Amino acid sequence: MVGEGKPRAVIVGGSIAGISTAHALTLSGWNVIVLEKTNAPPTRSSTGAGLGLDPLSQRIIQSWLPQPQLFHNLTLPLTIDQNQATDNEKVSRTLARDESFNFKAAHWADLHGLLYNALPSTVFLWGHLFLSFHVSDDKGSVKVKAKVLDTGTVIEIVGDLLVAADGCFSSIRQKYLHDYKLRYSGYCAWRGVFDFSETETLETVKGIRKAYPDIGKCLYSNLGSCTHSGFYELLNKKLNWIWYVNQPEPEVKGTSVTMKVSSDMIQRMLQEAEKVWSPEFFKVMKETKEPFLNVIYDGEPLGKIFWDHVVLVGDAAHPTTPHCLRSTNMSILDAAVLGKCLEKFGAEKVGSALEEYQLIRLHVTSKQVLHARRLGCIKQGLVLPDREPFNPNSAKKEDCEELLQRNTPFFNYVPLLLASILPSIYFNGLVYFLPILSSSSYDMYHTDRKFLFKLESFNGLVYFLPILSSSSYDMYHTDRKVKKILRVKYLVTKCAGFA
Repeated sequence: MVGEGKPRAVIVGGSIAGISTAHALTLSGWNVIVLEKTNAPPTRSSTGAGLGLDPLSQRIIQSWLPQPQLFHNLTLPLTIDQNQATDNEKVSRTLARDESFNFKAAHWADLHGLLYNALPSTVFLWGHLFLSFHVSDDKGSVKVKAKVLDTGTVIEIVGDLLVAADGCFSSIRQKYLHDYKLRYSGYCAWRGVFDFSETETLETVKGIRKAYPDIGKCLYSNLGSCTHSGFYELLNKKLNWIWYVNQPEPEVKGTSVTMKVSSDMIQRMLQEAEKVWSPEFFKVMKETKEPFLNVIYDGEPLGKIFWDHVVLVGDAAHPTTPHCLRSTNMSILDAAVLGKCLEKFGAEKVGSALEEYQLIRLHVTSKQVLHARRLGCIKQGLVLPDREPFNPNSAKKEDCEELLQRNTPFFNYVPLLLASILPSIYFNGLVYFLPILSSSSYDMYHTDRKFLFKLESFNGLVYFLPILSSSSYDMYHTDRKVKKILRVKYLVTKCAGFA
């Protein structure tokens, strides 16, 4: 361990993955330093766009905050996941709908600001560009070099752990995986946030609320011919929207997937959008200030996400497309699991902690990345080896069900290490963990939501056992697939009042 006292982690990257890791490691007894090339924190700015947070991420974030209620002050509920087809006449019909979607919507800058303000300012070194690192001969420490952009001075920081939270183009990952390249998805995404805080009475807002009556609680996905779009409401009277367009891969400069766009590019985009989408949705796009363009990449799942005392988190560990709302949620869960693993094994067994972190996260994120890739191909009408291109205007009901977010592998997965953050009660001498899942996640979950689940571990994974009656029930893993059928019997345990 470097020096005396607490172990030290150097985190490269100050976005959501990096700042989440700073929280998790601080709570696990580590000193942390975050290197970020941006000159100042992006709070009070319009940086970024909207994001969706799953129930587990919500719990994790609140566990990091001294005032958990602040989280609710910057989010809106997303209780519905709706996919609908838009035909050539711009008439919409519902393809698939899940009314038990238990997500929250937030603006990236709001979430980042919340997490940033809950940490000591001394944790962050803004305006510091990561240059290189060197692992000591005994593999027990890492020396990091960074340039102070204001002065050009190069500084060195020695830590017990280097965390790569430097995004999908991670230079730290490239040090170990020289030939690893991102995969272009075949499409880009126009994005924007429409601010109607001073224009509530405008026809645009009235029109969108009439055409999409569940706006404010619904994640809408519109599917056209070989294209799709999505939108949902954010706090403070904002609408987040995104439109995916099939096109050849553009030239990307630097390490950002966001391209600079000209007024001519925006005008061409709007001309095409008017041909495809409803007048109400088009008006929102047209009246949005400063829309931007993301190039959509992902990567083949990695076989390893740590080397010596160097570990990957977030998009550095699993570059993914955005179709399953996974990027932010995977980053938050990466951070929480890494923190718990380091706490479990202590500073003297960092290698063992990283082994367990990899064991817990790698198989989950790999499946989620591939599912997001598949879902994007389906919604964009691209070719898949096992099915014809998806046509939303002629698709069968069973094909449409695949569009829902709840089909994501490990959708309700909770690592055993994080069981302590679940709501729980003490009953009849035992501790029961209440699910943070949607009521439709299990066929056997009673509609009044007043039955308890018992938490069990099997082969290192977490299972929720519904305590419904003395009859036998299959044990279901939290990704909604039967991992192994185990017959279990429980007495009737109705506990009214616990929802």
